[in-house]
Amino acid sequence: MENDYINRKFYEAIVHFEESEEAQDYYYKVMDSVTGKVKKNGKEETVRELILRVYAMLFCDDEEYEGVETAGPDEVAGTADRLYIGSVGYDTKHWYRMKHHFPVIDDDNYDRFAALVISDLRAGTLHETVVNEGEMLIVGEADPLHMTAQQRREQRTVSVDLSVGGA
Repeated sequence: MENDYINRKFYEAIVHFEESEEAQDYYYKVMDSVTGKVKKNGKEETVRELILRVYAMLFCDDEEYEGVETAGPDEVAGTADRLYIGSVGYDTKHWYRMKHHFPVIDDDNYDRFAALVISDLRAGTLHETVVNEGEMLIVGEADPLHMTAQQRREQRTVSVDLSVGGA
């Protein structure tokens, strides 16, 4: 990406989206910016398209969403409850979607949720938490509130580095 838009300022704009018109303006400006990459159809890829592509690659890997190139409202809504912060011993206070006040994910906010996750992994408090405290974003079962202790213990964790060639 020619310009590094997915940074701390972008993350903060998403976190404060509901509180500030300035944050909303900055969010939309970044999301509509072009990455410099030309897609197969000859159009330049936007940051929004990049984020939805990266989100799909990282989180839409189960059978239901297999082969999805970019995450849409259904894919983001269907995978958001799989994400939580911490260690493999799931704690309901660390459910990512609810921690960031997304009680409903729909056509109006799915791309903002995906942008929040990707920007948090790259430059937000989640990135800082991984570096400083060792907690991370865990991808669990489709419904982590109903996982058994055995399922939590058997989850696999995969490290993802977005600093080089990532989002």
